[in-house]
Order: sequence, then structure tokens, then C-alpha cells
Amino acid sequence: MSQPSSIRRIKHASSLRAEVERALSAAIVSGELEPGALVSVPTLAAQFAVSATPVREAMLDLEKRGFVEPVRNKGFRVTHVGEDDLRQVVQVRRWLEVPAIGIVARSFPADRIDHYRELADRIVTAAAAADFPEYLAADTDFHLALMELTRNGRLVDIVADLRRQTRLVGLADMKNTVELKHSAQEHHALLDLLVEGRADDAEALMHQHIGHILGWWAGRTEN
Repeated sequence: MSQPSSIRRIKHASSLRAEVERALSAAIVSGELEPGALVSVPTLAAQFAVSATPVREAMLDLEKRGFVEPVRNKGFRVTHVGEDDLRQVVQVRRWLEVPAIGIVARSFPADRIDHYRELADRIVTAAAAADFPEYLAADTDFHLALMELTRNGRLVDIVADLRRQTRLVGLADMKNTVELKHSAQEHHALLDLLVEGRADDAEALMHQHIGHILGWWAGRTEN
């Protein structure tokens, strides 16, 4: 198995555990580490160039999220994605994020558009570079920033948690594809609609955008 690009030497930061978990999560979410893949703490520690402790702690955190399961005397195995579970996550996200983006469209702070454009540009740049850890981080920052405009902290927390549970196992296979570029550009298209106050169209685009989880990011074609 080739080494996923997400798993590379980590620059020492304030929390190695958090950095290791972020990198491993990105590799699993994007599909770089495929369902069923077996990984060991010593091997990962060597690839990250860190001690075994933060890697072991990160794996335990990922186990709590249901991303991996322990394999006695071998390490951890990446869990398979349940179709029903994924559909439920998509359904709940649509129930929450679609009407929320309509609310945002009706009072979007157009004078701060440059800030949101910068967030969207990060997504486009990461997609072009196939930097999946950065792509996922930028995507999360963008969407949560928009949800924050509802001024409902509980909504933001719930959406953040749902995003942490979302697996995009076909994302890694979308490298250098038209679909990946299109999905990244959808963030700018969404901002265009928000600036114009087109709530219904913004809701429709958000509904479609979240649906990529069951389409492109699941390795399926979309109409």
C-alpha cells in the first residue's frame, strides 16, 4: 500500500496529538486510507516522525469517532462506511444547513465578502493542489463561518460534529478531475447568491452541494 499524502512528517506544534489526528482523519475521510486498511502505531509514528504516544492517542480518538477499530497485536483497521449511516448524516445536514443558508442569504454582510472569498479561495487552491488535509480544513472553516452568521452557536456545534462524522471515501480518487474543481468553485457560486440575497437559489445549491457526499465523494456519477 502506498503511503497516503496526508501522512507525512509533522512539524512540531502545540499539540502533536491533534495534528496527528487531523492528518489521519483527513486520510480516512478522503479515502487515502481505504476502508479495511490495517495501520500500526509504530509505522505511523515513523512516517510522521513523532513518538508513538501522540499517534496512539490520536488513534483512540478516531476509534471513538468510529473511524477505526482495534485489531489485537496488529494495530487498527479503518472501518467500512455504512451506506445507511452516510445517508442519515446527509439527511440531517440537509435538514439543518439548507434552511440555515436561506436565513444567512436574507441578512448576509456584503461588506465582509472579501473575508468569505478568501475562505473560498483556500478551498479552490487546496483542490488544485490535491492537498486533502487543507481542502477538508478549508471546507470546514468556510461552511462553519457561514453557519455562524445565523448567530446560533448550538447549530454551529451540531453541524461541526456532523462534518466530523462525514466520510468522503471517494475524494482521493477525484484528484485533478473536473468534478473536484466544480465542487470547489461551488463555494464562490454560493457566495454570489448570498450577496444577491437569493435565498431560494442558495438553499438549492446547498442541497446539491451536500449531496456530493452520496455522489462524487462516494465514487458515483451525478446527473
